[in-house]
Amino acid sequence: MARFVVEHSHTEQTCPAKDPRIAAGLLQIVAPQNAKKHGVEIHAEAVTNGQHHLYLIVDAANAETVRSYLAPFGQMGSLTVSPASLCEEVVHRGAC
Repeated sequence: MARFVVEHSHTEQTCPAKDPRIAAGLLQIVAPQNAKKHGVEIHAEAVTNGQHHLYLIVDAANAETVRSYLAPFGQMGSLTVSPASLCEEVVHRGAC
């Protein structure tokens, strides 16, 4: 399994939290038990207040698995999946 940081952003006008049906569906996607069924383990999630940015720290076999599972977020705005490492791994290899 590889680690990834996922960033999703959208505008205030397209904020999915405004629509209860869409919001409920997106909550199901970030539910750890649902993600795990699709090969994605969600370790943490947070939305920056008032900024319309969602961040996830996940593990999956590859970036495509993450992108595929989180594709509905991409329909609402941007979706970036970046390879990441634990701090200990970065220190051990001597580079970020």
